[in-house]
Amino acid sequence: MSTRVNHVSIARFLPMVAVLLLSPQAYSQDQPASPGLKENPIAALKAFEPAPGQEYELGAGDEITVEVVARPEISGKHTIGPDGEITMPGAGSIKIADMTRAQAADAIQAELSKLYSNAKVSVGVDKYTSNKVILMGAVEHPGPISFEETPTLLEVISRGGQQLTPAAAAGAGQKTATPGMPEQVSIYRGTTMLTVQLKELVDKGDPLANMRLKRNDIVYVPSAKDRYVSVMGEVGHPGTIQLTSNSTLADLLAEAGGPLDKAGRNPKIQIVSRSTGKSRVIAFNDIKSTKELDLTLLPGDVIYVPQSGFDHFGYVLQELGPLITAGSLGGLAVATR
Repeated sequence: MSTRVNHVSIARFLPMVAVLLLSPQAYSQDQPASPGLKENPIAALKAFEPAPGQEYELGAGDEITVEVVARPEISGKHTIGPDGEITMPGAGSIKIADMTRAQAADAIQAELSKLYSNAKVSVGVDKYTSNKVILMGAVEHPGPISFEETPTLLEVISRGGQQLTPAAAAGAGQKTATPGMPEQVSIYRGTTMLTVQLKELVDKGDPLANMRLKRNDIVYVPSAKDRYVSVMGEVGHPGTIQLTSNSTLADLLAEAGGPLDKAGRNPKIQIVSRSTGKSRVIAFNDIKSTKELDLTLLPGDVIYVPQSGFDHFGYVLQELGPLITAGSLGGLAVATR
């Protein structure tokens, strides 16, 4: 079922459009002449997933036992501090965070060897507290989740409970939730972000749906209300349309009423990314062909069907892309005929 918003006139953007039409940048030579090959998202997922069998690395808050052979007076339990250090009798502070148990034992042994001959050290983990993944977004139980072993994506999602409905996620006081798998999730690791089409992977039985995560990863589950695209230009019903993992460009155009006669027999469909402002052009007749086209769509994308013989506004959209926000897409998605 589609959702369309038609409440702001595009006239407010016309002065900007006029300037861009006269600007050389509006006819950028970077504009692709033809659709590119579709990127392989599976390759990106595999590159993002840590290697299997990686040893656990100690972190702040982990509770450990340090055993020193024949030295019970300095053996004992420790909690790794926020600075990543423990304090050993006589040796003082020793940094062991981000080390494996064997590496930590070697570091402690190296310090103790300055005081004791033949010091043999082993390190065991009594309680894993630093191995956390943070779950955020439209789920019942957001927050940090601790794991004793390598966390996986499906484990994180399952611990978060069901996905909230748009009303509940907006704080409307409702407790209702949507059972099943989120359409997509985003994983943040440092300055890197990866979008995972989770439901699609689960439906296909792809093991990457349960990809391994790293400590301190952030998993974000967007609300269903945030997943839409805007279809503009020479179509029967311009507006915003819900995007699912099964949506195709042909489906979205059909839901928008399909191209009108003014678009011509084979209009050049332009897809503009809201996040980057970049655009790509796809001939309408190629959408259902056997060609391998870049038909990947993301929430917030703009699909523009130009009038036959007038493609300039498509280039203007490329310039307007960075200025389009989630709140203004609905306003831009009014009839442009």
